[in-house]
Amino acid sequence: MRIKVAWFGKTREPAIQSLTDDYMKRIGRYADIEALPLKDEDALLPTKASGRNYLVLLDWRGKQLSSEELATFIDDHQQRNPLPLLFAVGPADGFGDRARHSADFLLSLGKMTFAHELARVILLEQLYRAFTILKKHPYHLGH
Repeated sequence: MRIKVAWFGKTREPAIQSLTDDYMKRIGRYADIEALPLKDEDALLPTKASGRNYLVLLDWRGKQLSSEELATFIDDHQQRNPLPLLFAVGPADGFGDRARHSADFLLSLGKMTFAHELARVILLEQLYRAFTILKKHPYHLGH
């Protein structure tokens, strides 16, 4: 399975970069994962050079999933769709209409608002958790 995680701009906080690197490494045990720091939203849209992805945007208007539901979402995608999953964390002011309309799925981390760099770490932790759920690894012990 191929997963890409995109975000906008440079990482300002060393702690965020450290956590990003750690979770990328952990997820790499289960899937081919790629980090994509992007300059702007246009870079998310498919081109002949970049190819097509299944675009999942993090957006407050999106669907909220439990950790188990995210694992099922990833597993179902893996079984039914050859396109790489591209999860994108928006810029500080969120995604524009063009990007949202281009998305295949809108995912919400919840009703609370998170700093976009922190949202990236939360997403990565949940992706890692999803893979451990699928592989029945003890990291995810439930409630």
